[in-house]
Amino acid sequence: MSISPQDDLADLHTDEAIAERIASATKHSYLGDFVLGAVDGAVTTFAIVAGAAGAGLSSGVAIVLGLANVLADGLSMAAGNYLKARADEQTIDRFRQMEERHIDEIPEREREEIRQIFAGKGFDGEMLEAVVNVITKDRKQWVDTMLTEEWGLPLETPRPIYSAIATMTSFVVAGMIPLAPLFFYLGSNAKQSFMIASALTATTFFVIGVVRGRATERNAWLAGLETLFIGGVAAAVAYAVGALLEGTFV
Repeated sequence: MSISPQDDLADLHTDEAIAERIASATKHSYLGDFVLGAVDGAVTTFAIVAGAAGAGLSSGVAIVLGLANVLADGLSMAAGNYLKARADEQTIDRFRQMEERHIDEIPEREREEIRQIFAGKGFDGEMLEAVVNVITKDRKQWVDTMLTEEWGLPLETPRPIYSAIATMTSFVVAGMIPLAPLFFYLGSNAKQSFMIASALTATTFFVIGVVRGRATERNAWLAGLETLFIGGVAAAVAYAVGALLEGTFV
């Protein structure tokens, strides 16, 4: 649920609104994966276009290099995100199994851990014992509490395949934007389409930043300009390197 300063506080704190926020807090958003893939796709592919233009290479060469980057790096990022999400899942499973075993073998020591956790939060006396009893009556709640409070682990992690798909899709879509103008200038110097590619990519950077800003409740314009600046610096470096090395290896 998105919260803006204009929203009425009473509406945001109805029983239904509170329940919705608490439920949504445990759900993973794939927006981060999408933004990461889009930014990386636009930056790396435009860097290739900028480098090719700076080096005076043909549009055909830039397209080949760009397509290779979109496919290879897109798959690489998707695989990396998949493996990270899978590793996070496995880590939580390992700790969950460990806590299950501890509860079976040394339940009183595990109850003491719960007692100390909530004593550290200010509970004491009968209230503390009541909290310990309530949590330890429900085995799943007991284990979940140990995971979050003792080990600092989230209870929900992204689905690995969804993370991979979000990253790959955004990388390919954003990565193809800098290449699009080059298809209309096949056989010519990449510099002829460089300005069009620059304008399209700059717009892409800005839009990605705006989406990121809105999703994180930040100023959308500032987030857009920040992303545009970062992408522009990467492109400028690539163009400068290409210009410096023009004619050196080709």
